[in-house]
Amino acid sequence: MQDKYGVGVQAIAGADALFAAQCVDAVIVATPHYFHPPLVIQAFENGLHAMSEKPAGVYTRQVREMNEAAAKSDRVFGMMFNQRARGEHQKLKSLVESGELGPIQRTIYIINNWFRAQSYYDSGGWRATWAGEGGGVLANQCPHNLDLWQWICGMPQRVRAFCRFGQYHDIEVEDDVTAYVEYENGATGIFITSTGEAPGTNRLEISADRGKVVLEGGKITFWRTTESASKFLEEWPHGFGSPEVWKCEILGGGGEEHKGITQNWVQAIRTGSPLLAAGTEGINGVELSNAMLLSTWTDDWVHIPVDEDLYYEELQKRVATSKEKEEGGKVMDVQGTF
Repeated sequence: MQDKYGVGVQAIAGADALFAAQCVDAVIVATPHYFHPPLVIQAFENGLHAMSEKPAGVYTRQVREMNEAAAKSDRVFGMMFNQRARGEHQKLKSLVESGELGPIQRTIYIINNWFRAQSYYDSGGWRATWAGEGGGVLANQCPHNLDLWQWICGMPQRVRAFCRFGQYHDIEVEDDVTAYVEYENGATGIFITSTGEAPGTNRLEISADRGKVVLEGGKITFWRTTESASKFLEEWPHGFGSPEVWKCEILGGGGEEHKGITQNWVQAIRTGSPLLAAGTEGINGVELSNAMLLSTWTDDWVHIPVDEDLYYEELQKRVATSKEKEEGGKVMDVQGTF
């Protein structure tokens, strides 16, 4: 570090030494997943503001402990949900919250453009292992998408999921997921993800009483009915037919993502302004991820909130037999991939 940035930048080895040095006001925790909650808690105990990379943790029990520590602290706690800073995601959330769509009937989120070659998983001995990473596509790639799904559409009441482990890769964790959820108002939802399908899709579709909205390719398309579907089906006397529809396209306008979330967090520390991605909200995506895995492991419905003790027990069974790659990881050539 000092060779690169000069002796004016203090280099500290290890979290304990950093916290003891009392030379910073805030920390960003960007470590393997299991270490996010304990390091954030340690930051609060030392009077520091904290931001955690996604996911908030591996299982809800440890994330809840982190949230409790945040509540006892007067420090600012942020989560690096950078996709919340994108204009199209903020516009879609605003559209749903405005009531313009009416009650949601169904959500379908297909996010299978996370294609990864075997070399990706071979690049680190800890990757795609229960002991090292705590999960697969749900823990690594999809925390952003699970967060957006619940941030825009709300949390479901129960989940029935089918995760496939090592379906496309030589790994022990999930690389393919299909989940069905039910919401409090009777709406249903589907979540599909994979790291083994190409070409992939990134599409969120919301059907509601006043039309349908689709987010794909950074663009929102809104098919708005001239009257509500529920009113039309009750009053239309001719059997066939459907409400008249107006189609409009809404451009999102991009966003600064990581930079935007970081600046928002710093501004919250300095002025007390609201957080776009509060750290305590990170538990919601972990809840969904845990529910999908637990549903698969038990071959049954899982209600939200998840039984934290049961999930931890089932996870530890898999951690006990987890095998880190003996070679400790191979060098991955990423030239030309960005």
